[in-house]
Amino acid sequence: MAAIVTAVDTLVTEQCRRRVTVTGVVQGVGFRPFVHRIATQLGLSGFVGNDTAAVFIEIQGGVDQLDEFVRRLQADAPPLASIATIAATELPADPHGDNGFDIADSRTAGAGATAIPPDIAVCGDCLAELFDPSDRRYRHPFITCTNCGPRFTIIRGLPYDRPSTTMSGFPMCRACAQEYRDPRDRRFHAQPIACPDCGPTLSFHSRTQTATGADAALAAAQHALAAGRVVAVKGIGGYHLACTAADDEAVLSLRDRKARGAKPFAVLVRDLQVAHRYAEITDADAAVLTSPARPIVLLRRRADAPVSAHVAPANPWIGVLLPYSPIHHLLLSPVPGSAADPPEALVLTSANRSGEPLCYTDDDAVRWLPELADAVLDHDRPIHVPCDDSVVRIIDGRQLPIRRSRGYAPLPVDLGRDGPSVLAVGGELKNTFCLFDGRRAFMSAHIGDMGSAATLKAFSAAVHQLCEIRPAPQRLAADLHPAYLTRSWAERHAGARPLDLVQHHHAHVVSLLAEHARLGEPIIGVAFDGTGYGCDAAVWGGEILRLGIDSHRFTRVGHLAAVPMAGGDAAVRNPWRMALAHLWAAGIAWDTDLAPVAAASSREKRLLRSQFEAASASVPCTSMGRLFDAVASILDVRHRIDYEGQAAIELEVLAATAWNSGSATPLRIAVTPDGTLDPAPMLTAMVAALRDGVGPAELAAGFHLAVAAAVTEAVCQAAGPIRLAGLSGGVFQNVLLATECRRLLHDAGFTVLTHQIVPPNDGGLALGQAAVALLTALEERRNGDQDDTEWKD
Repeated sequence: MAAIVTAVDTLVTEQCRRRVTVTGVVQGVGFRPFVHRIATQLGLSGFVGNDTAAVFIEIQGGVDQLDEFVRRLQADAPPLASIATIAATELPADPHGDNGFDIADSRTAGAGATAIPPDIAVCGDCLAELFDPSDRRYRHPFITCTNCGPRFTIIRGLPYDRPSTTMSGFPMCRACAQEYRDPRDRRFHAQPIACPDCGPTLSFHSRTQTATGADAALAAAQHALAAGRVVAVKGIGGYHLACTAADDEAVLSLRDRKARGAKPFAVLVRDLQVAHRYAEITDADAAVLTSPARPIVLLRRRADAPVSAHVAPANPWIGVLLPYSPIHHLLLSPVPGSAADPPEALVLTSANRSGEPLCYTDDDAVRWLPELADAVLDHDRPIHVPCDDSVVRIIDGRQLPIRRSRGYAPLPVDLGRDGPSVLAVGGELKNTFCLFDGRRAFMSAHIGDMGSAATLKAFSAAVHQLCEIRPAPQRLAADLHPAYLTRSWAERHAGARPLDLVQHHHAHVVSLLAEHARLGEPIIGVAFDGTGYGCDAAVWGGEILRLGIDSHRFTRVGHLAAVPMAGGDAAVRNPWRMALAHLWAAGIAWDTDLAPVAAASSREKRLLRSQFEAASASVPCTSMGRLFDAVASILDVRHRIDYEGQAAIELEVLAATAWNSGSATPLRIAVTPDGTLDPAPMLTAMVAALRDGVGPAELAAGFHLAVAAAVTEAVCQAAGPIRLAGLSGGVFQNVLLATECRRLLHDAGFTVLTHQIVPPNDGGLALGQAAVALLTALEERRNGDQDDTEWKD
């Protein structure tokens, strides 16, 4: 027995060496200091470093210690890290060993690229130092450490080291350099490290005043805000426009400058305690509000919220966010020695006119800000990649992304397949693009609506920036719509590379499968939105699709009954037009007691009727989004809109009042044997109920229930043995509809997928396009239509 024990002891103490490679989000998250710490604690020698593809480690010591080291890499990784793979290879032990454990110089790998971390909120440790008068970073607007701060927006290249960031122009002072080299320090190898002696500088500029230095600039900004001025504030990913949230005149001035109409603004509040004064906040809401991503969260506004009615006109919901940068925290706090009262809440919105790209460079600021703002709170740290704020709703305790950007982008989605790199250019509204690097899909930050040359230029720049640090795409994907600017851009840039044109609603459903890692599983997908180009050149948007094991193909097994859509964008901007179209298709007379009939002039009605009867200047439309618009007009909620989705949002708000009291009027949408959802019986009953004096709220709630019931009936009818259903498209941002559809489908025996990573709206479209292109390429390879070497660089 003693001999056996001795043999085991010899084995355990024998020196072994391993090469360990870690991929995923492992750069810019404090991973190398973490590795150094656990290696030192375990008495191991070796080194760790970054390359363009991964974190590389060589480690030497006893077998048990090496095993424990690898275990702790996975189990105890930094909170902001997301490990994709850990690969370990045995090496011959170095008989002389290493001189302790070091962080090696970064190097360039042969292929591949590591994941880039998103920008995250300032951490609690840095926040405590920010307001500690005894700390050397007291009130430093750029305080950060390995656990927080800017990442994505300052990275120029990989590996992630200071020379590859926009901090390269700020040489570290002696004290910062010492912290940077000290393994025991929280700022050990923190690339954005800075202090008041060596970091960026805050400044304030107006037509009459200039102030330089943190407190002087902050005090001047607070005075300007208190005086009702609009102040541009340079943050992490771009400039915002800010004004006091309770000041009617300032908010209206901001609306006018941005040409924003009635679209709601977001409100930045000092802390969670203040947020409770503005909105009803659940535990799930609070968890997201205070998360490192710090998105805007859509919340129900309190009736007594101290906020201007012009922040979110006719809307009980308000977008709330908490400070995520040190500048925000300082701006909402007292400045020592200043007489200015700090605001507790500010309207915070991107610094651009509606439809234009985000202002983020010095040139942008010079060109655009004089027309938008009275003053600028500025700094000299360059922003390399613009990144707008993210927006989410909470449904049943889970996040529903509305806009996926700061705090989340460009975190990857693993598609579970290897293949050629793909650039998917997304859609026309709420544009994001997706770059698939051969294994993982990286979604860009929010770009915006592709309605101008400036936005298209911003799109091209963002593609170039991401392609600088990811593999060049070998294949492109775009929407089927022949008039989309993104499609024409892809056609111009594809060259000899394959370009896959993906039907809009097919991409929506596949994006849902992709984010849930279920590509190749049969599904009945419900894709409801405002507009999408159909395979028959009609306007689709109320689609039920069946996908089999080949997710890059689909069968249209149901849809909303088609009605004529006259006027294109005019029908989108004027819900009364779609109301008259649906009434006409249902055989309901255009009597003047109906709200949409009264909303139109005699000339407009004559023109529309002639177009419908002659089937001219109109296209068939199966859009569920346009049906929501039509019902909003019939119920006299909204006849003309200032922003996309306004009528449907206000209809949901109206429906909620009757929904919560259980007083919905029963209505029914017929489902035919071929899967057509026919709203004519529902509209006939709705008009009759209105004439009988039934309230619009009860009918709005009944309409939502009728849509959910029809969805369930149509899915059950088309499913056969398929037990997986999915809800995608912008219409499913509607909490009432999404919740009821999920409940009914679940009760009918389906597993129901909804979006949690990418938005259900067109902001998630590019992920589906990329997945379809990937699966198409893999099929071509299997069929011998494509040489493997095409994607093996």
